[in-house]
Amino acid sequence: MQFKQIVGQHDVKQRLLNSVKENRVSHAQLFLGPEGSGSLALAVAYAQYVSCENRLADDSCGECASCRKYQKLAHPDLHFSYPFFAKHKDDTALTFIEQWRAALLANPYLSLDIWRGYLEAENKQANINIAECHQVIKKLSLKPFESAYKILIMWLPEFLDKEGNALLKIIEEPQPNTLFLLVAQNQDQILNTILSRTQLVKIPPPGYEEVKSFLISAHHQTEHAAGEIAYLSNGNLTEALNMLQQDDNGYHQQFVQWLRLCVTNKGQEVIGFTDGLAKLGRENQKNFLRYGISFIREICLIVSGAGNLVKLPPAELETAEKMAKLITARMAEAIGDELEKAHYHVERNANPKILFLDVSLQLIKILYFKTFPTGAQYIPT
Repeated sequence: MQFKQIVGQHDVKQRLLNSVKENRVSHAQLFLGPEGSGSLALAVAYAQYVSCENRLADDSCGECASCRKYQKLAHPDLHFSYPFFAKHKDDTALTFIEQWRAALLANPYLSLDIWRGYLEAENKQANINIAECHQVIKKLSLKPFESAYKILIMWLPEFLDKEGNALLKIIEEPQPNTLFLLVAQNQDQILNTILSRTQLVKIPPPGYEEVKSFLISAHHQTEHAAGEIAYLSNGNLTEALNMLQQDDNGYHQQFVQWLRLCVTNKGQEVIGFTDGLAKLGRENQKNFLRYGISFIREICLIVSGAGNLVKLPPAELETAEKMAKLITARMAEAIGDELEKAHYHVERNANPKILFLDVSLQLIKILYFKTFPTGAQYIPT
């Protein structure tokens, strides 16, 4: 993995490059970024750069013996630790290393759900067990085999329970030329004893234009399709890549049509439309609702006078501005709440036909009859 293969993150890349050039490589670092930000890919690219035999000014060479091994994730001085679904108490990350390499090489923007698909997870809970902690200590107690550094990348240290305290000594006093790179999404779930011993590297989600350009250049999407996916994914490249696998991403026209049917209370047509939504498939239903939530949020911004913050493409912006004249802030908040609840239930495998019909009826109540759910706190009209 090279830095040039990672979308955006120019400032973070420059900071990592400078730490090597200025010989300020901290032995324990925490790459903290939300899902889809590329934090894991950055950690691997950083490790490859540190180990490269012919470093360039802005990246590893990609051609030396070390880089070639890194590109296969098979360098003898590169080690990984990650959550897994143990079948036996003695299972460690090494038990699943072939699946791990296949998953990470296929998608550097790996998520726990994608990783679960490579394993026989059943209903087991993922964790990093005490056997894995002992294995990490054993790996890092040895000297580097080929490179100047021995490097361990731990993905999602949030899954370390109190057993993680076994790693404190090796993190605080590692062997010379040993790097410990943790890649996390939620700082609050990491053991404080580990957190206090690492140098923080914050990784923001990539911007809308960066995601859009990536989808056009690397995945040959049209400008409209790339723009819609970039907007819908909200900087999460894991979600953006997942959306590419779906059958259709034309959610804007579908969602606007749904609102129009509800605002005019066309009962029979609403039923026919919800039957179509029920056939989309679970992932497309989630993306459709996610788009709706985002679109309604943009309408809220327009209604509240913050239209300069709206990020919609021109054609969709025009539609949003027209709808903002018909929908009050109170309506928009109520609609957003119904869509959030629907997304929650789709994730939990609710019957889609019943679910979308129920949501449609709620939208008709809000948009046509202008009545609102009781017990909820909505801002005044």
